[in-house]
Amino acid sequence: MAKREVDIVVISDVHLGTYGCHAKELLKYLKSIKPKMLILNGDIIDIWQFSKSYWPEAHMKVVRRILKFVTEGIPVYYLTGNHDEMLRKFADFNMGSFILRNRIVLKVDGKKAWIFHGDVFDVTMQHSKWLAKLGAVGYDTLILLNSFTNWLLAAMGREKMSFSQKVKAKFKDAVKFINQFEQTAADLAVEKDYQYVICGHIHHAEIREIKATDNPGSVLYLNSGDWVESLTALEYNNKTWTIFKYNPADFNGDTDEEDKTDTEDLDAKMDVRNLLERFKQESY
Repeated sequence: MAKREVDIVVISDVHLGTYGCHAKELLKYLKSIKPKMLILNGDIIDIWQFSKSYWPEAHMKVVRRILKFVTEGIPVYYLTGNHDEMLRKFADFNMGSFILRNRIVLKVDGKKAWIFHGDVFDVTMQHSKWLAKLGAVGYDTLILLNSFTNWLLAAMGREKMSFSQKVKAKFKDAVKFINQFEQTAADLAVEKDYQYVICGHIHHAEIREIKATDNPGSVLYLNSGDWVESLTALEYNNKTWTIFKYNPADFNGDTDEEDKTDTEDLDAKMDVRNLLERFKQESY
């Protein structure tokens, strides 16, 4: 199958290493595209909840596919988030076309794009990290329960549902937080004279023009969503931003099999389980 050419792809909140991660679906998506640039905007590997006992082969295949982009010379930016914050001490690391940063500013067809994960706007993250980590464990448990429920619903021929999205929709505070997050990002971007601000973190894909609160002007706010529930990414092509939404019907017949060349020497060069365990130990 011919790969789709895309100028820029932005992915965030994959949470590799957790039960809620849809690694197989993400792998199919990554295999279907030929990006000129890939931006991994935080929480790609969930080091907070990482356990050496849970790292399925599908999760390793996603890492291999990303490394394949690197070996092909495609620029891959890894921007740190809160769940992979242990990597922040290694920011400014370059390895070929792989670049590790906390945030970046890129020129996109003459316009400045300010790109970062977005946890800096989360008061819970800044002042009660232990509470945020406890919430993350609860969220992962909810996702695991949701997966089992959806398996039962599918067996009965009924439509799948999302527990956490229903919970978010029920609470006005969740909607208020999302709106405040987006407005804060927009206000700062306008103040800094950026035309785009691109975030992740809140697991809510969005593209919309937002006017600044106190300054004249506006900015195009974009959020890539997540690969736990929404299964979304941002794509930039032909001078237009769009939200990609994974649809299983579009990938019927695709397999997760890899070419032998994709895996050649990668496992020998990088033991992801041991590497992440070291990051986790060094952070405490």
